[in-house]
Amino acid sequence: MKSVPGSLGTAASIALRFGQVIFSSSSIVFMSLGVGFYSYTAFCFSVTIMGLAIPWSFTLAILDGYSILTKFPVHQSGIFMVIIIGDLVLSFLTLAAASSTASLVDLLLKADVSFCPPRLCSRYQISAAMAFLSWFLLLVSSLFNIWLLPWLDTD
Repeated sequence: MKSVPGSLGTAASIALRFGQVIFSSSSIVFMSLGVGFYSYTAFCFSVTIMGLAIPWSFTLAILDGYSILTKFPVHQSGIFMVIIIGDLVLSFLTLAAASSTASLVDLLLKADVSFCPPRLCSRYQISAAMAFLSWFLLLVSSLFNIWLLPWLDTD
């Protein structure tokens, strides 16, 4: 079995997963600092997806830690496929949430009437940036795991 840095059961994977948790949490925090975020569907979608990314990434970080401590990597094809598919689906949803948040903030800033005070919109922009960083780490995790796919045991 080949070992790819960043794939499931490695120290780099733990770092990627905790990065995902940190960026997703900070995205929610910056979005929640705005009182009226619930008025826009894109912002609610972003909070929902980031809320899904946090437990997913944290659970996989715990699985990575367990794999490292017991020196028994999880390379069963069924479990591995669920993780790869979950990472890819969550990655696409995170990209959609980050993109919709960023585009809505841009629209609110460029509107003739100020729908969003500059201080509040800057928080939304930071939230979108954190969502993009979370998406990037999710994509990297899933790509590293896909790279391992041909060497999986087919037991």
